Amino acid sequence: MPRYIRAATPGATYFFTVTLQDRQSRWLTEHIGILRRCLALTKAKHPFHIDAMVVLPEHLHAVWTLPEDDANFPLRWLLIKRRFTRQLLCDGVLDASSSRRRGDTERALWNRRYWEHQIRDDDDFGHHVDYIHYNPVKHGLVTRAADWPHSSFHRYVRQGLLRADWGLAGGREGRYGE
Repeated sequence: MPRYIRAATPGATYFFTVTLQDRQSRWLTEHIGILRRCLALTKAKHPFHIDAMVVLPEHLHAVWTLPEDDANFPLRWLLIKRRFTRQLLCDGVLDASSSRRRGDTERALWNRRYWEHQIRDDDDFGHHVDYIHYNPVKHGLVTRAADWPHSSFHRYVRQGLLRADWGLAGGREGRYGE
């Protein structure tokens, strides 16, 4: 099997799609507090800026900007996924005997691979942020973006970047790793 080579541009902005193996599960939204803590712990040791993000029951999308001297987003995702899994194991939510796949750090909870795309320009950035904010509507979880609680959409509204009634119908089409 060929070895996949990821983009590695220090200080770049990236779009990600990260999924759980069980696409019927609801682990991410049912344990959103744990996921938020895992993100915060990872950001504290390995800084990055979350430009936009949405968490759905079994997958999430994010746009991150890395520090100018750093391109190591794979480490950040590894730490987030590992911390989330370990906390669910510690809390007894996951069964340790059935969750192991390979080694100590790879668990059956997450898909091993994820989709990443290096943002090319302002239009590409806007397109991906819109996609993130519209994603809960696209998946039929809500009828408007403002109704989904686990989204940076609300921050964009508070900052005056989007109107609260944005994302009622339409949305942007494209290929984003789903």
